[in-house]
Amino acid sequence: MGNKNVVYLTQEGLDDLKKELSDLINVRRPENIQAIKEARALGDLSENAEYDAARNEQAQIEGRIQQLEKMLENVSIISEVSKDQVGIGNTVSIKYVDDDDEEEYKIVGSQEADPFESKISNESPIARALFNHKVGDIVTVESPNGSYEVEIVEIK
Repeated sequence: MGNKNVVYLTQEGLDDLKKELSDLINVRRPENIQAIKEARALGDLSENAEYDAARNEQAQIEGRIQQLEKMLENVSIISEVSKDQVGIGNTVSIKYVDDDDEEEYKIVGSQEADPFESKISNESPIARALFNHKVGDIVTVESPNGSYEVEIVEIK
């Protein structure tokens, strides 16, 4: 899907990332700076577990802030979703040709993927197989465990 740096998000996903970034900058970073100050005040830094823990947390916070800022620079909002053929942002009902099981997945950007909520990444084998196909199409999904066929039942 073009540029590897592009981060595909729904509006909800974008809002979640902005909320997390705001929390890191406005809450977690100041708390961490305070924890470092308090640990430093305890004296000898060479054997100061609180100081080490606070510095490690600082590295994690700053790393995540950088990661989020980079993602937000390259975000592409999934808005106009076609119901004619499968693309990112669609919810797709599929039927497994072998056993008639039906499942429904929402295809989202990799940052929002959550298998427990039936949100699958646009980079997953099943999403890639479904892209640009229509209701009634039978597509072959190439997975690490071998290939299988699914029929597209509905596109929302």
